[in-house]
Amino acid sequence: MARKIIIDTDPGQDDAVAILLALASPDEIEVLGLTAVAGNVPLDLTQKNARIICELAGRHDIKVFAGCDRPLQRKLVTAEYVHGATGLNGPKLPDPRMPLQDEHGVDFIIRTLRGEAAGSVTLCPLGPLTNIARAFQQAPDVIGKVAEIVLMGGGYFEVGNVTPAAEFNIYVDPHAADIVFKSGVPIVVMSLDVTHKALVTKPRNDAFRALGSQVGVAVAEMTDFFERFDRQKYASPGAPLHDPCVIAHLIRPDLFTGRHINVEIETQSPLTLGMTVADWWGVTGRPANATFMGSIDDTGYFDLLIERLARL
Repeated sequence: MARKIIIDTDPGQDDAVAILLALASPDEIEVLGLTAVAGNVPLDLTQKNARIICELAGRHDIKVFAGCDRPLQRKLVTAEYVHGATGLNGPKLPDPRMPLQDEHGVDFIIRTLRGEAAGSVTLCPLGPLTNIARAFQQAPDVIGKVAEIVLMGGGYFEVGNVTPAAEFNIYVDPHAADIVFKSGVPIVVMSLDVTHKALVTKPRNDAFRALGSQVGVAVAEMTDFFERFDRQKYASPGAPLHDPCVIAHLIRPDLFTGRHINVEIETQSPLTLGMTVADWWGVTGRPANATFMGSIDDTGYFDLLIERLARL
């Protein structure tokens, strides 16, 4: 039976590929809705981009909701320097025709969790955790209804990509991340330790383009765009394709390995704000609260992406 999920997202090219992967995998995944959050770009663009991607996949039926337009306690930090002014720079995609839903994204999360059987809905945050934390704050009764949270964020061995200590998604709203990691919900973390091993090399990008479809060409053009920044930054043979790791884990968990450990979020220090303090070696005695992924079968990951995107 397909796993019911809510994708919470701030598209972003890699978010776009994650959404496409989910929509291409109906046997494993039922997308109940998309909630947009401010992150890579402001909310007016992330909600628009989410609808653009659904239309690219031919899924005008997917409901898209706009959530929080700023972090819980901080000013919004965005990443146009990576993703371009629109967040989806690279391909030329038409403006969406499908409507944005009137309901607030946080209200949709709460209503959906209350309406589904306990333990039947997985939350898949691909950006800052503001919407999820706000839902948990406003409706603590839904926390126990969540089956699992599989998120992209954080890092331990790779530490930070926006500061020396912090990964972007957690850094944008560390107070929201702190609420989520302390919620007691089972959490799977796709950290930079995994995603920095999932590199879009030229042959992999050529394989996207060789699909010949509108989706394949658009994905190749997206990864072409942000690859320029990442290759220069990391001196690597390709750009990390972060967010699809979340969806890939739902389909093929065997592609990933990690440890069930304690993860705390730094919210006080100006030096390490947003750091995911991962007790990888079990030295603190604090109870484990997350499965923190550390490695990936990158060949299997890209094989899965190509196979699924070819369906769209």
